[in-house]
Formats: sequence, structure tokens, C-alpha cells
Amino acid sequence: MKAKRLILFLIWLMLSVAYFDRVNISVAGPTIMTALHLSKAQFGGALSAFQVGYALMQIPGGYLADRIGTRTLLISALVLWSGFTALTGSVGSLRTLIVVRVLFGFGEGIENGAQFKLIGDNFAPAERSSANALFLSALAVGPAVAAPVVTYLIRLVGWRGLFYGSALLGLVVAVVLALLLPRGAGSAARGTPHARIADADGPVPTLSLKDLLHRPSSFLLFAAYLFFNIGFWGFVYWMPTYLSETRHITLAKLGFTAAIPFVAGFFGLLVMGYLGSHALRRFRPGLTATGYVGAAASLFAAFSVSDVRSCIVALSAAAFFLYGGFGPFWAAALDRAPSSSRGTFTGFVNTGGQIGGIFAPVVVGRIFDVTRSFTGGFLFMIGALLLSACSLWVLQSDPGRAVAPDDAEESLAGDTL
Repeated sequence: MKAKRLILFLIWLMLSVAYFDRVNISVAGPTIMTALHLSKAQFGGALSAFQVGYALMQIPGGYLADRIGTRTLLISALVLWSGFTALTGSVGSLRTLIVVRVLFGFGEGIENGAQFKLIGDNFAPAERSSANALFLSALAVGPAVAAPVVTYLIRLVGWRGLFYGSALLGLVVAVVLALLLPRGAGSAARGTPHARIADADGPVPTLSLKDLLHRPSSFLLFAAYLFFNIGFWGFVYWMPTYLSETRHITLAKLGFTAAIPFVAGFFGLLVMGYLGSHALRRFRPGLTATGYVGAAASLFAAFSVSDVRSCIVALSAAAFFLYGGFGPFWAAALDRAPSSSRGTFTGFVNTGGQIGGIFAPVVVGRIFDVTRSFTGGFLFMIGALLLSACSLWVLQSDPGRAVAPDDAEESLAGDTL
């Protein structure tokens, strides 16, 4: 019990830092665009540059996690991306900003498959939706903390000092992981305590990329996450600028106002994660799809209402559903991943997501530059979320799974959260 909770806390802490480092540039966006004389399309390209590096490392990172374990991989990733976070503060042009953000994406891209492998290796299927939700609550906590902290630090030390401070935080957390993360965690070696749940699947062969290409469920998850990330990253990256330029919220107020939807996202993770582990456990893809439809409706309301308060309420509802889907979505993905290839499989699915993340910032920024309005960008995100929901509804009707039935693993799971 204690080992599982420690692992969950440590990867939560790491992901919190990762998302703080990932979204601080969006909160600082108006300041950076002014300092470097960038258009919104150019800044969108810089935002997408991270996603390029991140996407390219998903499958290699997952493969390395399956082969060498997770501990060394996660610590190395933290040190690597912290170095490129610091370099972000030294850029002086669009070209160097894009190069540094691609390299930053390489660093963060190593971690993802390893973290999901830890969840899959240490938690039984019935626990995974809740475990994923608790772990992925960092996706909401990081941006929620980032919004007020980043605006304060920009006023205190400037946008360059912001990135230097963020890098220092990452190095501190790397030391914490080196001291506390159990050496056997994520190795899934036969005979270790962590192998009990991993072995519940029975002896299954390593899943190759060729195997992935022959499984319809793999492509449904790939497509669902691709379309979802168009809506998600369009929301995360452009919401602060939208509130500042369309809703005319000043920098002094922007930090706390922009944090409100992420707080709602945190609660969405807890609520939908719990449902995905209990009442709607066998309905995880459908639960996620329903959430994405709710997010699409909320985004439509956000740009349709006339007053700022109603807009914040609608954006908060969108965040509740966007973030809420993470727990059941990744539980559904782990349900279909052989224990010997959890890193590779989740890396493949996440590659789809990052392709969507590459396009979202650029397209939304370009639409604004052409139309001088965020309305078209919102409609682009809404359409993508509805396509994601359709993919998940098809997946819900797909009985094929790569793992044994839930009960087989539960009998070996021992303690629970």
C-alpha cells in the first residue's frame, strides 16, 4: 500500500512540474510576443514546436521504459527538460525559441510511457481509472498553479527569470525522485513485488509496432487522443490570451482568473476517475466520450455568452470535462495493453495525441490572425472533440482486449488505494 502511494505521489509531483514548465509559456505568451515581436501565428508555431519533439519521443520513450525500467529514465528526463527550460529564458528570436522548444519536447517526451507503465505494473484494472485520475490531476494542478505564479514572477523577475526559476524547480524534483523512487518500481521483473499485477495477464509476447498496426482498437485510441488533444491544447495554450485580448482581463487579474477553470479540471479528474473505477468501470470509453461532448458544448457556450463571469463558468465546465476524461481514457488504454509492452503501447497512443497537439496552437493562432477573432478557433476545437467522442463510442462497442478479464488481475492485486 505505502509503496504504491509513494510511486503515485512521485510521478504526480513529476508531472506537476512537467505541466508547469509546459504551460508557463502560454501564460507568459502576451509578454513574450511583445518582447520578441511575434504574431499569434508565429507564437503558435513556437508552441507547436514543443509538441513536435514530444511526439517524436513517445514510442522511443515507451520502448526504453519496457526495456530498461523507469527509474533512470524518469530522473534523466527531468534533468534534460529542466536544462532546456532554462534555455527558453535565453532565446532572442523566433528561430531559437522554436529549436529550444523542440528539444524541451524531447526531454518531456521520454517520461510519458514510463509513467503509465508504473500505473499498469502496480495497479489492478479496477484501480487504474482512479490511479490515473489522481496521477493526472497534475495536469490541472500544474496549470492552475502556473497561472497566478507565472504572472507574479513575470512582474517580479521578467519572463526570462521565470524560465530560470522553473528549471531550478525541476532539478530539485529530480533529486527527490533519485532519493525516494523505489529501484524495483516499473521493472516488472518476474519475481518482484511489482510483477504480481503485471503477471496477471499471463505470459504475453512483447507487442511490436507491427502488431499495433493490426489492431483496430489501437487506431481508435490513437485517433481519439489525436482529436482530443486538438481541443485540449487549443484550450490550454490559448485560453490566457483569449481572456486577455477578447475578454479584456488585465495581467494583474489574469493569473487568478485563468486558474479557475483548471481548479474545475482537477475536480473533473476526481469525479470521472472515480466513476471509471466504480459504477462505470466497464463503460470507460463511453464515459470519456460523453465528457468530450460536454466539453464541446461548454466551449460553444464560452464564446457565445456576452459577460465575463458566464464565460469563466463555461470555460470551467469545459475544463471539468476535458480533464475528467483522462482517468477513464488511460484506464481503457491500459485495459488493452499487454503487460510486457505497456510503455510501447501507451507511447503509440500518446503519439496520436501529440500530433493533434502540434496542429492545435498553430491553427488557432492562424485563424485569429486571419479573422481577428477566436470564434473560428473555438469551432475548430469543438469539431475535433466531437470526432474524438465518435472514435470512443466505436471503441466502446469493441470487445477485443489485449489483457485478461479484470477479475483475473484483481485476485492478484492485493491491497487497493
